[in-house]
Amino acid sequence: MEKGTMIGLGMAFVGVFVGAIMKGADIVMLFTNIPAILIVMIGSMGATFIGAPFAEGAAIGKYIGKAVKGNPENPPKETVVTIVHLTNRARTEGLLALEEEAKSIEDPFLKKGIQLAVDGTDPDALRKTLRAEVAALKERHKAGQAFLTNAGVFAPTFGIIGAVFGLMATMAHLDDPAAIGHGISAAFVATFWGVFLANALYLPMANKLKRMTGEEVEHMELVIEGVMAMQAGTSPRVVEEILMSRVPPAERDQAEAA
Repeated sequence: MEKGTMIGLGMAFVGVFVGAIMKGADIVMLFTNIPAILIVMIGSMGATFIGAPFAEGAAIGKYIGKAVKGNPENPPKETVVTIVHLTNRARTEGLLALEEEAKSIEDPFLKKGIQLAVDGTDPDALRKTLRAEVAALKERHKAGQAFLTNAGVFAPTFGIIGAVFGLMATMAHLDDPAAIGHGISAAFVATFWGVFLANALYLPMANKLKRMTGEEVEHMELVIEGVMAMQAGTSPRVVEEILMSRVPPAERDQAEAA
C-alpha cells in the first residue's frame, strides 16, 4: 500500500468526521440519507461516464487501486547500481554476455532495453523504441487521471442538485415548523458528500496518479540514458556519474557504497 494515500485518507476522515462530531453535527444522518448519497455518487459517476469511453469508466476500480497501491519499488540508486554493473560486464565481455543476465532482471523496461541492445538494435531505433514506450505510458495514464478529475468536478455540482431537491421537499411542508429545521439540515447532506468526495477522494487521487506517472517516466528516462550509454561503450565510471545526477543527493552515498 502507498503510505501517503493511506495516511492522507485517514487524516481526511478523522479530521472531517471528528470535527463534525465536535461541532454537534448529526453523523448518523450523513450516512443514512440514502437519497442524497445516491444523487451525488451515482449522478456524478454517470456524468463522468458520459464524458469518457466505457472502457475507461469500467476501469475506475483499477485507477483507485493503483493510487492506493502505489508504483512498484524502483529506487533510482538501485537502478544505477544495476546499470553500472551491467556496463562493467558489457565493457569487459561484450554486450552478448548480458543475454543470460537480462533474463533475471525484474524491471521489465530495463530488461527490454538490455535485450534490444544485446540484439544489436541500431542506436537510433533503440532510442525511438524505448521513447515510444514512455509516450504510450503517458497516454495510458492520462485516462485514469482525467476520469478522476472529471468525477471531482461533477461531484460538488450534484451535491448542489441534491440540496435543491431537499429544499424543495422542505418547502412543501412549511405548515409544519418542526420539520423545517430537520429538512434543511438533511438537504445539505448531499452538498457535504459532493464536496467531500471531490476534495478528499477524486481530485487527490487524480493528483496522485499524475505524480506516480511522473515517477515512472523519470525511472524510464534513467534507464534509457543508461542503456544508450552502455550500448555506446561508455566508461562505467562516466555512466555512473551521468546517472547519479538523477539520484537524490541523500541517496547517492548509499549507491556509491553499494
